[in-house]
Amino acid sequence: MPAIVSHKYEINVFWSEQDSTFVAKVPELPGCMADGATYVEAVVNVEVIIAEWIETAKEIGRSIPVPQQKFAVA
Repeated sequence: MPAIVSHKYEINVFWSEQDSTFVAKVPELPGCMADGATYVEAVVNVEVIIAEWIETAKEIGRSIPVPQQKFAVA
């Protein structure tokens, strides 16, 4: 299993009854999502997709959103 890169984007993970898999979505990056048999696998997979999303955005000249920090950590 690849190491989690840990981008700074929010990731929403939920169980899809329809697909019988965990789905991880990145709300700040349109269309950026992945799935996995486990919660962790979905997160690892979406980290790869985040990197690919950013790489593709750079190649086609699309702006890359700055990760929003919704919660302050003390």
